[in-house]
Amino acid sequence: MIRYSHILSLLTFLLVVSAFAPIQAQDAPAPVNLTLAGYAVPREAYGDIIPLFQQYWQEQTGQQVIVLESYQASGAQSRAVAGGFEADIVALSIEPDVTRLVDAGLISEDWKSETPYDGFVTRSLVVLAVRPGNPLGITGWGGLANENIQVITPDPATSGGAQWNILAAYGAARHGAAEGFSADDTGAEAFLRAVAANIEVLDRDGRESFLTFERGIGDVAITYENEVLGGQLVGGQYDLIIPQSTILIENPVAVVDTYVDLHGTREVAEAFVQFLFAADAQRAFANHGFRPVNPTVGAEYGLVDEGTPGAVTPNTTITFAPVDDLFTIEEFGGWREARAAFFGDEGLFTRIIAEVQGQ
Repeated sequence: MIRYSHILSLLTFLLVVSAFAPIQAQDAPAPVNLTLAGYAVPREAYGDIIPLFQQYWQEQTGQQVIVLESYQASGAQSRAVAGGFEADIVALSIEPDVTRLVDAGLISEDWKSETPYDGFVTRSLVVLAVRPGNPLGITGWGGLANENIQVITPDPATSGGAQWNILAAYGAARHGAAEGFSADDTGAEAFLRAVAANIEVLDRDGRESFLTFERGIGDVAITYENEVLGGQLVGGQYDLIIPQSTILIENPVAVVDTYVDLHGTREVAEAFVQFLFAADAQRAFANHGFRPVNPTVGAEYGLVDEGTPGAVTPNTTITFAPVDDLFTIEEFGGWREARAAFFGDEGLFTRIIAEVQGQ
């Protein structure tokens, strides 16, 4: 027979255990959700970086971070956030897609000064990918204007990466890097028109565009150095051509001020963005083919003199080659002028693609 005193003793014991055993769990901060809205191309890199940050944050604060990820074309992602998608952080392809969110009152005007390297977290180059062995003998930009060449590039109406591609082609031609075309605006426009006539598919974003090329469509893809290097690492069958003249791609990241304040996630969101510039995150980007902005990490991949060991091991199969003539968006007066001149309703490429493809 179970005595009342025994039951009372057992209940007292259970109350003591419940009061003292889980103190650590009770004192731990509640998990926090963080929403990252990114452009499509660096999805795999963030897949490596996010667990690193989660471990770092838990060690620093005891708090678990659950990162909710969304990836699509940079322009489409920017418009989604402007339209009410409550992302805490945006990682986009081009600065104007962040500027849209500044203009919408969602991101502070001084966002660039709040992060290292003017808010640009990765760099890359516009390059060419060709079939193994380069059977058509494409050595640079001029080959894209040849008859019967099928060119793959994404649609600049939706993809920030596509806008880099078009500006790289035009700027390189103006610099004299498109054989058979004069090194001026007239020659550059003629070259762009010839390339546009050869475009086989205009996908919605850079990742979809390169997947189209990987599926065997097209002879040459205008793409990003990181896409080709990353693809080759996992067995992609294509060759990389770095043109003698091309544009430097700079990819921005920013905290979405309105939404982090709404969600109460500012501290962890700002920490995540700062973490992206630290050595291990930069190595993770570099291991997926992005040129690091952190000079210490750049050193480990041949960009400067020396590097510093860290938790993420550099992939020694990746090296970043120099470019003879590397220009920036300032070649076109900055993004505001470039977008109006090339991709607005009356922009040069908007008109050309409508003409040559009968739109």
